[in-house]
Amino acid sequence: MSRAAFARRFTELVGRPPLGYLTDWRMTPAADLLREPNTAIASVARRVGYRDPFTFSAAFKRVRGTAPSNLRRGPFR
Repeated sequence: MSRAAFARRFTELVGRPPLGYLTDWRMTPAADLLREPNTAIASVARRVGYRDPFTFSAAFKRVRGTAPSNLRRGPFR
């Protein structure tokens, strides 16, 4: 199956493109890890597959609507 065919089929079945799905999926465990005390953002970035914490922070903010550092200070604590 070609990449284009896979992407079309995936989007039909899941309702969103593969890369968008993957990014959202990565941010779910990232949000959980950010809630752990004394866990550095750079460490969370590496654990969910980002080499650069700045790239991770930008992606997290784009997907979740808030910076990782803001999530840590949120009402969940």
